Amino acid sequence: MTDALTPELILGAYAAGIFPMAADADDDELQWYDPDPRGILPLRGFHLSRRLQRTVLSGRFDVSVDQDFPAVMKACAAPAPGREDTWINGEIFRLFCALHDMGYAHSVECRQDGKLVGGLYGVALGGAFFGESMFSRATDASKVALVHLVARLRIGGFIVLDTQFGTDHLARFGGEEIPASLYKATLERAVQMMPCWQASIPADVLEAEIRAMRAETQAADTQHS
Repeated sequence: MTDALTPELILGAYAAGIFPMAADADDDELQWYDPDPRGILPLRGFHLSRRLQRTVLSGRFDVSVDQDFPAVMKACAAPAPGREDTWINGEIFRLFCALHDMGYAHSVECRQDGKLVGGLYGVALGGAFFGESMFSRATDASKVALVHLVARLRIGGFIVLDTQFGTDHLARFGGEEIPASLYKATLERAVQMMPCWQASIPADVLEAEIRAMRAETQAADTQHS
């Protein structure tokens, strides 16, 4: 029964490689998933194009972290072209806001003229980050949020960025699917690590990491050319 679910139980499920989703946004019942293969985004294999790097560093968006977690969740749940239904119901919202209050769930926000136009959220546990959802109301807003997230995770020493399922969209950034057994072996090491999330990272450190990500992409492209 969902009324027995607590944030602690959700964390235990994530540590075991299981995550919840709602089958119906109007129903508080949750379903549990343990996909095989598992989608991941390699932190040292992230593909950052020259164009997206320019956008990220242009200052087009004001990027922040954990400034309005509930608003990001609500925006991710809102209907959008090509995504008329949502798996984020009231129970998911309640549990993840509680995880945020406990310091486990985090959001990355992109704003233009003070208005929230893109972002993402997920859960950090040790050296693993479980990406949940993202949204975009302006061109490239969610992509910029993703680049900032990856830079933060790399700086923090994370070893897993879980995307749950592989998609064509994530594949453009280096996303791939791996056997669940391999994912869980890495996850077991990750969740035993000390908490890696850093609430505050200087802007120059973030910029240097983003430039390093682009340099790695260029080197990889050269090797494959």
